Amino acid sequence: MTTGGRRYRYVGPIELTATVRPGRGGCPIGSAAEFGAWIAKRSAAELAEPFTFVVGVDGVLRLAPRRSEHVACAGGDVVLSAGEISFVREPERWAVSEVSNHSTGYCPDVTSWPDVARALDVVGLGRPSGFTYEVVFRRCLVCQEHNIVREDDFVCVFCGSELPESWNVDSTP
Repeated sequence: MTTGGRRYRYVGPIELTATVRPGRGGCPIGSAAEFGAWIAKRSAAELAEPFTFVVGVDGVLRLAPRRSEHVACAGGDVVLSAGEISFVREPERWAVSEVSNHSTGYCPDVTSWPDVARALDVVGLGRPSGFTYEVVFRRCLVCQEHNIVREDDFVCVFCGSELPESWNVDSTP
């Protein structure tokens, strides 16, 4: 079953695709029970830092250790969103304490939040109303480099050209 809006294919360094192992992507989390089993295996040190996540085109959340590449977490597949996520234990359940779209391999737009929200809701995790940290990605039309826009300064850090206002990292529909 496919879901969601825009799909993001991997646009990062080609050499990182070597981290993809067929059938060994991030752990799919499609229910509260699956999340409970997964989180129970995490150490205190792991819980102290964010995890890598992707939401596949099937709408399923996949989680991996922070230093995992998003493309490996996704099994090399196209995704609906990607970023970093942290969890906190609340009295009644686990919840998301921080979540971002920070993935320089997929460069998802901030508009990918609804797909993340749906995946978290299916699992029954408490969540914020949006990304707690939004990363704005743009591709320079002059030098073709991918940029992270900081403080609404839409200028390419590589060549100084103006960057588009709208997301344009992957020109493939």
